[in-house]
Amino acid sequence: MTISVAQAELFFLALTRILATIIHVPVLGGRAIPNQVRIGLGLVLTICLVPWQNIPEATTIVGFLPFTLAIGKEILIGTLVGFAAELVFGAVQLASEAMGLESGFASSKLFNPALDESGSSYSQLFVIVATMYFLAINGHHVVLIALQKSFTAVPLQGTITLTDPTILLKMTSQMIQAGIELALPVLAALLLTDLSLGLLAKATPQIQVYFLGLPLKLGVSLAGMGLVLVMVLPMLSNLYGDLGNKMLMLLEK
Repeated sequence: MTISVAQAELFFLALTRILATIIHVPVLGGRAIPNQVRIGLGLVLTICLVPWQNIPEATTIVGFLPFTLAIGKEILIGTLVGFAAELVFGAVQLASEAMGLESGFASSKLFNPALDESGSSYSQLFVIVATMYFLAINGHHVVLIALQKSFTAVPLQGTITLTDPTILLKMTSQMIQAGIELALPVLAALLLTDLSLGLLAKATPQIQVYFLGLPLKLGVSLAGMGLVLVMVLPMLSNLYGDLGNKMLMLLEK
């Protein structure tokens, strides 16, 4: 089987879009994943997701400058598609940081190589649970299906229309709201704990509320996360299930 230059160009453009997308998904191409693994995964996905088409021999080869512009366009499309996935995982990170800060775990932070940033042990635990749940409900399949549909929405060497900026603002605000809603049960429990400690300090000033409240809030936050998982997991399921639509929303004309 002979491979023409035009076929190789289309394959490279598809690879560019896929790599520009998966680097925004921590599970598939996060910062902790070596570049060799990212490129290898991108090659495998390109072979599987993009069907190999026979191109007529009379097809003209794209010149250097148009091909460079086409690469930039594919990087832009991949960034737009991956932006929605990054917002979803950003909402999970926002919820974890909010709970870790209020619970007192933020006083000691650990470096998270997957997100290339530091965070409390509580936030790390919540992110790990959310990531494992993402894999358990086949959320990575949703990402791959949306990635494949992006080639139908905007074909290779096709035209792309500029997205309405209000869509980006709306998606960002929705993800911030989702992050607050994920953390709200634990934050409410910690707020009630603070109110109880305040009343206790007023009733019995002899009690050292600070030294009593620190371990108490740690225990309430851990127990609260275990108890509210029944509420949080369905919310995560809805968030992950709608991920594919949000990834394609920015490409809709």
